[in-house]
Amino acid sequence: MPPHAVGHAGSARLVPMPVLEPNPQNGQKKMLIIFGAFLAILVVIAVIATIAAP
Repeated sequence: MPPHAVGHAGSARLVPMPVLEPNPQNGQKKMLIIFGAFLAILVVIAVIATIAAP
């Protein structure tokens, strides 16, 4: 394995993962709810805009 790969793997562990670790299940559930609600709102707006367009 080249030395730069070892350094990259070591530095990759220090990136944002430990910040998100304390409650992974609860955090993921909350994020999924937020993203799902955001996507649902966008879909509703798109459907209303499509119906109102003609």
